[in-house]
Amino acid sequence: MNVIRDIKIPGAIAIYVEPGRMLLEAITEIANEIKNGVVISGIGTLKSCKLHCITGTSFPPAEEFINLEDEPLELVSLQGIIADGKPHLHAVVSRGFKQNYSGHLEDSSEVLYLAEILLIPFENKKLTRRLNPELGVSVLQEAD
Repeated sequence: MNVIRDIKIPGAIAIYVEPGRMLLEAITEIANEIKNGVVISGIGTLKSCKLHCITGTSFPPAEEFINLEDEPLELVSLQGIIADGKPHLHAVVSRGFKQNYSGHLEDSSEVLYLAEILLIPFENKKLTRRLNPELGVSVLQEAD
C-alpha cells in the first residue's frame, strides 16, 4: 500500500445537507455563489430521488424519468460540473442491496438522514453551456 498524505485543495467546500432539504436545490445555492466548479464527491441517504437518463442514440436524445418516493435510498455517488451557477450532476442511488439507479439528478430529491458533498470552485475559468444545434443539447464551453 502507498499512502499519500497532506494533499491540499485550496478553496474546497464541504457541504452537509440536513434531513428534509432538497439535495439539488441545496447544491444550487452554493453553485450560485461560486459560479464555476466541480462536485467531486457526494454520499448520503435520500427519502426520495428523481433521476433522468437517455433512452436512445439519436439526436436530440430521448429521455426517461424515474421518481423514487418514500423509501430509504443510499446516495452511493454524486459528481458533476457547475457552469455559470448551474450544476449538472449525475448520481448513483441504491435501494439497499436490491437495485441501483443512475442518471441526471433532478429537483425534489429529498435528503433522509444526511448528504455530504465536496466541491471545488474554479477561480481562473468561467464556464457556460450553449445549445449545439447539430446535437440538440447544450454543451460545456468556456464563457466569453
